[in-house]
Amino acid sequence: MNELIYLDHNATTPTAPEVRAAMNEALASLWGNPSSAHAAGRAARAAVEKARGEVASLLGSRPGEVIFTSGGTESDNLAILGVARARRQAGNRLVISAVEHPAVTAACEALAAEGFETVTVPVGPDGRVDPDAFIAALTPTTAVASLMLANNETGALQPVARIAEAARARGIPFHCDAAQAVGKIPVTMADLGVDLLTLAGHKFYGPKGIGALIMREGTPLSPLLHGAPHEAGRRPGTENTPGIVGLGAAAALARREIHDRVSHARKVTAILLTHLRGHFPDLVIHGPEDAGARLPNTVNVGLPGIPAHEVVAKVEGVALSAGAACHAGTPEPSAVLIAMGVDARTALCSLRLCTGRGSTPAAMEEAAAAIAAAALKTGNRL
Repeated sequence: MNELIYLDHNATTPTAPEVRAAMNEALASLWGNPSSAHAAGRAARAAVEKARGEVASLLGSRPGEVIFTSGGTESDNLAILGVARARRQAGNRLVISAVEHPAVTAACEALAAEGFETVTVPVGPDGRVDPDAFIAALTPTTAVASLMLANNETGALQPVARIAEAARARGIPFHCDAAQAVGKIPVTMADLGVDLLTLAGHKFYGPKGIGALIMREGTPLSPLLHGAPHEAGRRPGTENTPGIVGLGAAAALARREIHDRVSHARKVTAILLTHLRGHFPDLVIHGPEDAGARLPNTVNVGLPGIPAHEVVAKVEGVALSAGAACHAGTPEPSAVLIAMGVDARTALCSLRLCTGRGSTPAAMEEAAAAIAAAALKTGNRL
């Protein structure tokens, strides 16, 4: 294999050529401050607002509901902390699932020092919450609730729309971390019915360091940062014009390609699974068995008895990640898999495989063979 086979698209995606071209042009010609009244500033402002419109079109929102941020983590924090603080008089309860991204869980933990309490709804063996259990946790003292749309490790899709409808009926602002879903499957504010939605540019072929929080008009929010009234007073700081232009280009590209992306991802991911099963007859899938209940590009597989971190270290020509996070060289079982009831030993034998626009059927066959070869090289068994 002369070229790297990239199966880590949920970690980050390669920047699309169309995005790079738009950003290069912005770097060269849109150097003015978007808040300046002169020609250079007006040109930069026009580019920012064009990108805002592209993001809004992708999500089916109004341009004024798009708040540009530095990425998914800031968007999650702005949603959780910003709404909770704005609704402090309504209650001190936060409701999330057991498989949320650390940007959500850590934001909730930070609010504990301010008197908030977090209720964590468990997930089943497929990594999905019981919607009735989540809805039951939405008491009148709930300040804000948050549920991701797609899990970054298993791809499991959550019943966001049903829960958001119940939250709205109770007057509870509902946030959805959709960073792993936007650009991979069709996502709109209307279909989900949420009040706030997080997206991150580098998860769908845009640049790193730029994202957005889509906030439905009328949702209460206390800004995290303090300064000039940028982003309608919701997120101060001079706008990152090249990054915003890149995000807009990525959004426009996703809107054009989304249905083709879904069908392509389903095809190549199924081919990858078929070849993996040929090498590993006892292969285990963590998350929904039904491919329609998870992201079309994502599968989390267990190789019984084979340490995943050793496979990642030994595999040649393939970029992938373990289902376990490694800290200082010491493998730890994935918190997501543990929350699903997977035992620690099995969790340590799990790989996350995520296909993308450039994945080909031939490369999937090569990747499966390379993973099998790496597995044979591992000297330890769990």
